[in-house]
Amino acid sequence: MPQPLRFGICTDQNMDWPTTVERWRYLESLGFDSLWDCDHMVQPSRPDGPYHEGWTLLAGLAAVTERVRIGVLVSSNTFRHPALLAKEAATVDHISNGRLELGLGAGWYVPEHTMFGLEFPEPPQLVSRFREAVEIIDGLLRNEYTTYQGEHYQLEEAAFRPRPVQQPRPPFTIGAKKRKMLRITAEYADRWNSSGTVDELRERNELLNEQCAEIGRNPDEIIRSLYGWAAIMPDDPWQSVDAFEDVIGRYREAGVNEFIIDQPRDEQFGVMEQVVADVIPGLRKQ
Repeated sequence: MPQPLRFGICTDQNMDWPTTVERWRYLESLGFDSLWDCDHMVQPSRPDGPYHEGWTLLAGLAAVTERVRIGVLVSSNTFRHPALLAKEAATVDHISNGRLELGLGAGWYVPEHTMFGLEFPEPPQLVSRFREAVEIIDGLLRNEYTTYQGEHYQLEEAAFRPRPVQQPRPPFTIGAKKRKMLRITAEYADRWNSSGTVDELRERNELLNEQCAEIGRNPDEIIRSLYGWAAIMPDDPWQSVDAFEDVIGRYREAGVNEFIIDQPRDEQFGVMEQVVADVIPGLRKQ
């Protein structure tokens, strides 16, 4: 069965705490399916500004929201040992009463690694480490004890309690663009997330379908999710109701069935409210 159409908002963690709480409660009240923050040491588009840490911020936001699905889009594997991320994920799953979407990525923004003295390996090792991390996190969240002997990570009868609220584990969102990452996505993801142009998303979507066929997985099981911001989309979707409908239509033709879009500027909130009230309900019925 094809996936239903979903809509979410991603907010950068450059706002102060009271403003962030107010913003997430407001966005939840509008009826979005999901809310997300990011995982960076500094904001790539404004590295000189303030920026809260993604997972600790998400834990706080889990406690002040009630319905909406929540996640980090996506966690950089270069920042944490996968066992630590698994523990953070299970904890937030409990705080949120089972609303966590677990975002996973290999890492990409080199300047923050240089700035903080974090290793950023060459692409083959980056992907190899990521595969092991996904396998470990999947195992830890599903099992009470996990042993793992990999090239990059080793676990010996690692105990994992309490179990996450969501069973057998919280859904995985994997950020991926190239073939090897899309293969990991085909094997483990409940949601695939990517950014890019319409043509790029179409090409990656088809490649993910090929990877699913190679392992015998039904491709319809995986949500096809766009992380969108105005700079790389055909138009700013918050510019007008017509712009939103046009952008959504173009990416839907490329196979996208979920849209996680950066929050609009303050002066565009009126358009967002109109979109939620008048446009999204109609799109869901198509």
